[in-house]
Amino acid sequence: MASVSSAAHIDAPRPARGMAPVRWWLYGIALLLVIMVLVGGATRLTDSGLSITEWKPIHGVIPPLNAAEWQEEFAKYQQIPEYQLINKGMTLAAFKGIFWWEWAHRFLGRFIGVAFLLPLIWFWATGRIGRRLAPRLAGIFVLGGLQGAVGWWMVASGLTARTDVSQYRLAAHLTLACVILAYILWVAAGLRERSTVAPMRFRVTGAIVLGLIFFQIFLGGLVAGLDAGLASDTWPLMRGALVPDGLLFQQPVWLNFFENALTVQFDHRVVGYLLFVAALAHAWQTRGTAYFRGALSLALLVTVQAVIGVANVLAAVPIWLALVHQFGAILVLGHSVANLRAMLPAGEGGAATAQLKTE
Repeated sequence: MASVSSAAHIDAPRPARGMAPVRWWLYGIALLLVIMVLVGGATRLTDSGLSITEWKPIHGVIPPLNAAEWQEEFAKYQQIPEYQLINKGMTLAAFKGIFWWEWAHRFLGRFIGVAFLLPLIWFWATGRIGRRLAPRLAGIFVLGGLQGAVGWWMVASGLTARTDVSQYRLAAHLTLACVILAYILWVAAGLRERSTVAPMRFRVTGAIVLGLIFFQIFLGGLVAGLDAGLASDTWPLMRGALVPDGLLFQQPVWLNFFENALTVQFDHRVVGYLLFVAALAHAWQTRGTAYFRGALSLALLVTVQAVIGVANVLAAVPIWLALVHQFGAILVLGHSVANLRAMLPAGEGGAATAQLKTE
């Protein structure tokens, strides 16, 4: 019996030194990601994303420090179609305005990488990361590196034949950022002790709501890439109809869902309606249970986000309101992740706590 007990102890999940510091570190990284997504949104809305025409992961952290270096950066920008076809005659002062948005976005990406890697090494070395948690954290770091590459892939699409970035790549970049954020929140929430499991029907509807949110965020990326928020400025009608003319005029038909601004805005509205109904149904389904509060607050957030979306349409998408809408999407995503994770037992943290209690 002693040997069996010893073997079970060896195979038990680690660590045994407490998970609260790891959990709060992950929440801190998530907060930094939220800030970065918002700065990225401002970069897009101010048409600043093509102001830095090179990708220098290390050297690029240092901005221009004197007049000669500013002129050098400006000269590089003057070679791309965005300047030649849209911003011809831009002053150096105006260029600095868009440069700082893009530089801040890239700097935040580098800072988050360091803020993730160094504590990760320390937690690993001090025994707070066990065998189950380690690959998840390593996966987050790899996804972060991939996100940097996708970001440059997006910028590169606007440096030669286009005057802006590809809406496909912009949507991919935004969606991947939200996937990373959601995964970090999921892992962090799993480090709390929890033993209850919600009924399968609750988990299924919670997962449907989360899936719709991701789909809506992807569509939001297409809307931003095409400036599709300006395709119609009325609600609930679009150009005088619930289903406006001109949704499927491009050939082949599938192109309309990615390149027709009117169709993209229409799709964004329709998925918004579906998400609203799904969130309300999820809240109704959980009434009278311990999961009702989380589902109800999620439904309320979705409702507020829908109202902000309508306000954006009616106001012709002012920058400040578009950023509020983007922030609302992040809040809805984060709360949806927390809502679904609360319906499952704890992960690494709960196992580690149980191990401590039995020692």
